[in-house]
Amino acid sequence: MRGLTHFRDFTPPELDFVSRFKTGELSVEPGAIVLMEGSHSAHLYTVLEGWGFRYKTLEDGRRQILNYLMPGDLVGLQGTVMGEMQHSIEALSPVTLCVFERGRLHSLFADHPSLAYDITWIAASEERMLDSHLLSVGRRTALERAAYLLAFLYDKAVRVGLMEKDMAIPVTQQHVADTLGLSIVHTNKTLRKLADRDFIRWTDKGCLVLDHVGLAQAAGWHPDNRGARPFI
Repeated sequence: MRGLTHFRDFTPPELDFVSRFKTGELSVEPGAIVLMEGSHSAHLYTVLEGWGFRYKTLEDGRRQILNYLMPGDLVGLQGTVMGEMQHSIEALSPVTLCVFERGRLHSLFADHPSLAYDITWIAASEERMLDSHLLSVGRRTALERAAYLLAFLYDKAVRVGLMEKDMAIPVTQQHVADTLGLSIVHTNKTLRKLADRDFIRWTDKGCLVLDHVGLAQAAGWHPDNRGARPFI
C-alpha cells in the first residue's frame, strides 16, 4: 500500500510507531462478519486487501448498506469512541486486515500528533462520503443513484489498486439494492438501462465497468482528485 501514489508517505518515526502499534494480520473469508453492531472489540483494523461493506439492519432484517471498505480504510474506530459498534461490517471478498490494539490508541494521540490528525482526516472523509451517499439516495433518480454508486466504487477501487484489467466490482444486485434503497426488481431494471448504454456489464463475479466516465456523467458526479490521502 505504501507504494501506491494514492497514499501519503510516512516519516521514519511514524513508520516505526505504526510498525510497533500493529499486532498482526487477520484474514477473513467472503461473507464473514468482521464486526457486529452492538459488539465490543478490543481491536482496530486497517483494510490491507479486499472489499467489505458497512451496514445497519432493522428488526425485521431489512438492511441498509452505508459504505464500502477498501485498502486504507480504518475499521472499528466508532467502537472506540462510542463503546460499542453502531453498525456491522461484512467481507465482500477475501479480506486481509491489519490489527491494532484499541487500548494503545491513546499513545498515538499523545506521541504522534501527525498520525492523530490522519485519524481525524479519515473520520472527516468518511463523513463527507456519507453526505454524498445521502444526497444520492435522497435526491438522485434511480438511474443516477446506480450510476453514482458504480462510478464511485470504480474510482475508489482504481486508486487503491483493486481494479486491474477486466476485474469486476464484487457486488450482487442485492447489494446495490440495499445501498440505493430500491427494491431488487427496480434495481434490476435500472442496471439493465445502464447496461443498454454500454456503461456496465453484469457477470457472475459482479459488475464490470465498461465506461466509468459515462457513469459519472449520467450521475452528475465528479471524482475527488485531491492529493494523497493518509492511512494508519
